[in-house]
Amino acid sequence: MGFYRRHVLPKLIDLACGAKPVSAQRQKVVPLARGRVLEVGIGSGLNLPYYDVAKVERVTGLDPAEEMLDYARRRSLGLRFPVDYLALAGDSIPLARHSVDSVLVTYTLCSIPDAVTALEGMRRVLKPEGRLIFCEHGKAPDAAVRRWQGRLNPLWGRIGGGCNLDRDIPALIEAAGFRIETLESAYLPHTPRFAGFNYWGSATSG
Repeated sequence: MGFYRRHVLPKLIDLACGAKPVSAQRQKVVPLARGRVLEVGIGSGLNLPYYDVAKVERVTGLDPAEEMLDYARRRSLGLRFPVDYLALAGDSIPLARHSVDSVLVTYTLCSIPDAVTALEGMRRVLKPEGRLIFCEHGKAPDAAVRRWQGRLNPLWGRIGGGCNLDRDIPALIEAAGFRIETLESAYLPHTPRFAGFNYWGSATSG
């Protein structure tokens, strides 16, 4: 699994997370970020082209996989705002309390082992007037799809770097003390339904 995780998985994730339906979702949420931004699970930097350069002061990208950060560093060349990188997991945020204006998390809460603890850390560093901006796939509303999510989840997690298909994203966000401000959901087009139900929106720290 070492070779797979270091050399194969990063390419697979970059390809899957850069698909057109997913990129369209990124275009909806990433421009909402402003000021000093913490992006948890920056991965290969697929969100970087969608930041509004007129709103963003600096982006700090957090991800445990150095292999993914190599992709992100290349994508950040030539950007009109600075990007810092921290090779750490989502539940390890070494930033001061109330130090960021926006926290962005996209297609990441599915794979953090303790998502609520990670979200609590995001809430700690977010300014009182700041926003958590999220876009995630997760638990489908249809019983038949949920059954398939449950059946496929063990195998999916092994080949997808710990990704879970059926997490209740709004419930996780609220369990961490956030108040959801806006929330939309839908199945993405041209995407398998078991992996294609998306939640996106924003939340405040309460």
